[in-house]
Amino acid sequence: MKLERLPDRTPVKLTASFPPRDHADLALNAELYARTYGEPVPPAELVPSIVRAFLASDRDFKRMRKTAERGDEQ
Repeated sequence: MKLERLPDRTPVKLTASFPPRDHADLALNAELYARTYGEPVPPAELVPSIVRAFLASDRDFKRMRKTAERGDEQ
């Protein structure tokens, strides 16, 4: 599984709307997480880690974030 085990976290309310197919994929991913780590997790609790992993793998985003952290303008 590409997604790492979730860190300890303080619950934060997240409200989002997903198409049925995306919701089904999140539910399936939560099932894979439970099988992998032996810990059932609601699909919504995986979303922040999935987004974080996606952003961490996006080279353009990382470059933009570094520029923003330096205070440079594009």
